[in-house]
Amino acid sequence: MCGTEVSGEPVRATINTKQGPVEYAALGEGPAVLALHGAMGGYDQSVILARTIGAAGYRFVCVSRPGYLGTPLSSGRTAREQADLCASLLDALGIRESAVIAVSGGGPCAIQFALRHRSRCWGAVLVSTCSGRIAGGVPFAFQIMKFLGRWPAFGRAMARKAERNPERAAERSILDPVVRSRTLQDPVAWPLMKALTKSTLDRMSLRLVGTENDIAVTRTTDYPLEEIRVPVLVVHGTADRVVPFAPHAQAFQKRVPGAQLLAVSGGEHVTIFTHRAEVRKRVTGFLREHAPRMVAV
Repeated sequence: MCGTEVSGEPVRATINTKQGPVEYAALGEGPAVLALHGAMGGYDQSVILARTIGAAGYRFVCVSRPGYLGTPLSSGRTAREQADLCASLLDALGIRESAVIAVSGGGPCAIQFALRHRSRCWGAVLVSTCSGRIAGGVPFAFQIMKFLGRWPAFGRAMARKAERNPERAAERSILDPVVRSRTLQDPVAWPLMKALTKSTLDRMSLRLVGTENDIAVTRTTDYPLEEIRVPVLVVHGTADRVVPFAPHAQAFQKRVPGAQLLAVSGGEHVTIFTHRAEVRKRVTGFLREHAPRMVAV
């Protein structure tokens, strides 16, 4: 059983921590789980991540990482600084320990949170994330987006285009026509993926700084994965073109002691949507297995 869907309206706030200001949204009650979005994200996409692969019964702390929406880049440029910012946010909220779930560009922060704050990290779920440096420079598509995204009218025009032709919009992320058709017809997964696309095109200029920083981090940073001592679940599509399954997912399995790997056959970078039921079942089972027991006071 995956448990009931994450419901309710997230409560958004910005709080000043010793590392700097950070924007977040809180959702649900129970053991804490940090939710970390990917590139072109923000707290809104961290909420979508929680709703997509999480279940009711947890307190999701959905973060805007530095450079996104209401969290300035000065609050944490490096993955280490971002992990420390998350720890400071937990301190400010009075949360002693938390799991962390991260997708794509949120991975480096999650890895460093598990490394630097292991005593308060009860588990880490790494979805479509890199295990070390990604080869190559700044993608040309981002250079174009960086130029056009400064104008709100561009985002609005793209959003209208995606609304008129959802299948064409989905083609950019889902190459397999069978998987794409199945996802478009999914009554839960498709609205979640559609919401992610819509949010990416909203306030684009406030997501570009963080995305550019994420690109730099993923091209320059390696991690001592052998030193991770918290339970880890890696979820990765075998057909991921953005963060290739080999070597990244395989490196986690080989180098992180006791790491579990869910290799989603044929899954691309958006596997949390295209294979949501499979991924969510495994993630919620992992969280249920490792969550600390809540003690009534």
